[in-house]
Formats: sequence, C-alpha cells, structure tokens
Amino acid sequence: MTRFSLTAAAALFLTATSALAHGYAAGDLEIDHPFAFETAQTAQTAGGFMTITNTGETADRLLAVEADFPRVELHTTQMDGDIARMIHLEDGLEIPAGATVTLQPGSFHVMFMGLGGDPFEVGEEVPATLVFQNAGRLDVVFNVEARAGDMHGGHDHSDHGDHGDHGDHGSD
Repeated sequence: MTRFSLTAAAALFLTATSALAHGYAAGDLEIDHPFAFETAQTAQTAGGFMTITNTGETADRLLAVEADFPRVELHTTQMDGDIARMIHLEDGLEIPAGATVTLQPGSFHVMFMGLGGDPFEVGEEVPATLVFQNAGRLDVVFNVEARAGDMHGGHDHSDHGDHGDHGDHGSD
C-alpha cells in the first residue's frame, strides 16, 4: 500500500512539474515559459514574455513572432524621463552564444497588436511561432497569467491603440 501511494505521489509530482515547466527547444536554443499577462477589456495590445537560452557556440537571432493578430512585433522599452517608449526591433533580437536573453516587462518583449475587443484572459493560450535566423521556426504557446501587483514597471500596454499610438517604434 505504501509503494502505491509513493508511486502515485511521484506520478502526480512529475505531471505537475511538466505542466509548470512550459519549455521548448529548437537547435541550440531553449525557450522557457512563454507567457502574457491578462489585459483589460478595452486593451488593443498585450505583451509577451519568455527567456531564451543559447547553449551553442554561435549567436542566433529571433527575427519575428507570428500569431493570429493584425500585427506582432518585437520591442524594447526605452525610458524617456517618466515616459516609456516602445521601440520596434526591426532587425530582431540577438541571442548571443552561451547567453540567456530575458523578455520581460520594461525590457525586450513581444507586442501583440490589434486585440479588437478580445482581451487576454487568465488561463487562455495564445499560439505563436518564433522565427529564428539559424534555429528556424518553433511553435510555442504563450499562457495568459494574472498580473501580480505592478509587475509592469508602471507602464501598462493595455492603453495603447493599434493605430500607430504605441510610442516611438521607428518606421513600421
């Protein structure tokens, strides 16, 4: 009886751990925990976040993220005094050899634009494809999570419209 309980507990632990792991791999790249925060009902944009580790000896580049939205772009945040400006990374995001790049609020992120009255809700899954220069295409899922306090550095993407009103992106 004890053996069954330990086996059942181990199976439950492995299942829970696998569900929490939420990782992907492509070539020398490891993509960990793609997620987005829930948005307000009126939000037109949402940010996507993850970590990308390059275990190889050659740099790679995240060129694009594709998803079922009018526009999806890679951005970085630049502070101009108290104003956060979203800068479109037209050449993508370099993933140096042997390094980890973190896409997080207030820094590099994926911008899903044109939500059109369909907010991101906790528990929702947003399928996307990461496009890398060397590692190729990788299908991932961004899990939508609840915001815990002010994790967005005081800047909320939900107030951006999808008509060029996203701060300074450079040329689109």
